[in-house]
Amino acid sequence: MTRVLVIKLGALGDLVLAFAPFAAIRARYPDADITLLTTAPFAALMEAAPWFDHVVVDSRPAWRDLRGLLRLRRLMAGFDAVYDLQTSGRSSRYFRLAGRPRWSGIAAGACWPHDNPQRDFMHTRARQRDQLRRAGIDHVPDPDLSWLAEGGPVLPGPYALLVPGAAPHRPAKRWPAERFGALARLLAARGLTPVVVGTAGESALAATIRAACPETVDLTGRTSLVELAGLAARAALAVGNDTGPMHLAAAMGCPSTVLFSRDSDPARTAPQGRAPGQVRVLRVDDLALLSVDRVAASVA
Repeated sequence: MTRVLVIKLGALGDLVLAFAPFAAIRARYPDADITLLTTAPFAALMEAAPWFDHVVVDSRPAWRDLRGLLRLRRLMAGFDAVYDLQTSGRSSRYFRLAGRPRWSGIAAGACWPHDNPQRDFMHTRARQRDQLRRAGIDHVPDPDLSWLAEGGPVLPGPYALLVPGAAPHRPAKRWPAERFGALARLLAARGLTPVVVGTAGESALAATIRAACPETVDLTGRTSLVELAGLAARAALAVGNDTGPMHLAAAMGCPSTVLFSRDSDPARTAPQGRAPGQVRVLRVDDLALLSVDRVAASVA
């Protein structure tokens, strides 16, 4: 087998949870030419990874966009095996687009089908491990992420990452920014510099936190994903909502407290750490009811 395609389109948390499968596929085919098909926001991060020879971007053309589909078909042509770790309705349709190669996933006709009837109730990591086992890859250990550990600015003194953002269309996943501000004051009193990270669109959240705690450093919109990983690797702790950067922090070994509402299920999507007790999950139906004291106690 000389050419292998891996499909993982996003979002960031899902991509991070696939790091171990990525490494396992590379270990299974050490001499193969392996390509990752992903989406544009994650291309630079994955180009820095040691698992792929090529990273190509899926522009996700509409099904009526014949030119776009032809471009995508050319990108997917000629592979000896395809591991669809996205396992969505869209990615499953790529099976025919790619010419029906040897396929691991849920597409009808796949030679390595993931037909576990419990797959939709499994945590993402367990589901992917089970999928690869059915395709003949039995060993899926935690990956070496040393290639990510040195990125980003080196900040003086101990600091704590705060991640107040989440998907804009899911506001129920956000703990109020004012509570993050109160938490920042408590952390600063303990000698930890609060550092807010997120997208540029979340700068207003950082401003609210800085208004409550002027010692806070605002890095929203100022770090790449590679840089964010390095910051997390050196942080004393991280606190944030159920969103991609918290997955990255957990993967880098940062002691993390992740806040869940009824909008998502940690049994299926919680960030995965590298040691027992490293990641703590606080779940309440409504994050507006989660007290600062309870969150502060989780990082004491």
